[in-house]
Amino acid sequence: MTERKINGGLKTALELGPVLAFFVAYLWLKDRTFVIAGTEYEGFIVVTAGFIPIFLISIGILWALTGHLSKMQAMTAIIITVFGGLSIWFNDPQFFKMKPTMIYLLFGSILGAGLLRGRSYLQTVMDTVMPLTHEGWMILTRRLMLFFFGLALLNEIIWRTQSEEIWVYFKTFGLTAAIFVFFVTQSRLMSTYSSHPKD
Repeated sequence: MTERKINGGLKTALELGPVLAFFVAYLWLKDRTFVIAGTEYEGFIVVTAGFIPIFLISIGILWALTGHLSKMQAMTAIIITVFGGLSIWFNDPQFFKMKPTMIYLLFGSILGAGLLRGRSYLQTVMDTVMPLTHEGWMILTRRLMLFFFGLALLNEIIWRTQSEEIWVYFKTFGLTAAIFVFFVTQSRLMSTYSSHPKD
């Protein structure tokens, strides 16, 4: 099915809205404790419980509007549901804090598996966005694979050594900024290995 185009602002709101909602709700409820069915839950767990359905609804709306859901989006939704669900079930925030680690390890491993086969799975996903030669895609894929593994390691360091609030700031803004900076720094590669004819 061909992906239908939607307003860029709406697409960004659906993709980033749940993350920002999690951040705002966390700041509001972080110091509160809730008793539900006789069990005490910290604000972090309650916010996590609210984030999962909001994220899934957002992804569902995006799918309905565009007629398309990437494999990365689908895998992210599964991991969020599983690790968020474990945090709620065991009343332990550590599972949800491990979520970015699992996501980036998974993405890095998938890209690595493709490289071992002499293929760039990144090209399959982004070929229409960044027209590059085969060599360019392979270089970019190797760099992104290492970058994902680096983010996984960084997330482990942050959540295990820093406060919960610092991790929430890191997850909301740090990871997003890091990915943006990564692609900005690849501009020279994209120019050098562009598959568009040069004048």
